Amino acid sequence: MRIIAGSKRGMKLLSPKTQVSRPITDRVKESLFSVLYKYDLPSGAIVADLFCGVGSLGLEALSRGAEFVTFIEQDMKVISVLNKNIERACFVKESKVIRANAFKLGAPINKVGRKYGLVFVDPPYAVTMDVQGGSRLGGLMDLLGEQVDYDGVVVVRTDKKVSLLEQYGEFRVIERRRWGTMAVSILQKMDE
Repeated sequence: MRIIAGSKRGMKLLSPKTQVSRPITDRVKESLFSVLYKYDLPSGAIVADLFCGVGSLGLEALSRGAEFVTFIEQDMKVISVLNKNIERACFVKESKVIRANAFKLGAPINKVGRKYGLVFVDPPYAVTMDVQGGSRLGGLMDLLGEQVDYDGVVVVRTDKKVSLLEQYGEFRVIERRRWGTMAVSILQKMDE
């Protein structure tokens, strides 16, 4: 796993030795960021990377010009590796790491005091099998409604068999993609 493009292009990311994870492949990450460029992202954006693992998506966003990234992760062993990746990439001043359950916290106000323009939501697939309004994912989308700017984009990664609802509160699906065993739904916060 590495940073694909931008100021840190080619930098290899450290990974925990015993962590069972589903890292996003370089090819899929490149495809995802190509889609995000259509929405003028991530350049200049305030970003949150929820369930971030070792920070692959957030660090890619910083490398491609995001202004600031808040990383949310619950596992202390993974956070240790995440912090090393942030330090190696020299993005300490442009980032903040919070140890928390993202389903309960969402994307909290960041140190620059602005709402988010881009949020990556990449929870374990098992908890995204239920995507209804009252589900854990539905509850997270409610939280994000207060934390994301109008026109802000939320990228939700799930198993390819999962199809998100067309709308969660103010968020509407604007694009869906499938790569291999994963699906990505891109939602945008609409001004009601």
